[in-house]
Amino acid sequence: MARTRHYAVAATGRWWDEDDGRWLPAGEAHAWEQGMNQTVCGLSLHRSQLFRFPGVEWADILPESGGAADSVRRVCPRCAAVAGRRGRSAHRAWERIDPRP
Repeated sequence: MARTRHYAVAATGRWWDEDDGRWLPAGEAHAWEQGMNQTVCGLSLHRSQLFRFPGVEWADILPESGGAADSVRRVCPRCAAVAGRRGRSAHRAWERIDPRP
């Protein structure tokens, strides 16, 4: 049975949300697994000076989600390839309709 991974967010910047009363990611966002010292794409959190957001899930920072994505300018493409570009309930981007025999 495959283990479901839950990715949090690490970002190059942060901003204070008055409505939620918490820090939210800004700038370039990366997927980060709690307990690890690096992002999914291999960047060191400390050396890259990334802020950790353990309370923000990866699906919330995607631009199409509208969640905490207000100030996120770029989503790391390598992290998006691993953690997924869509939400949990998303289906495959393509489907073979008429396969050849």
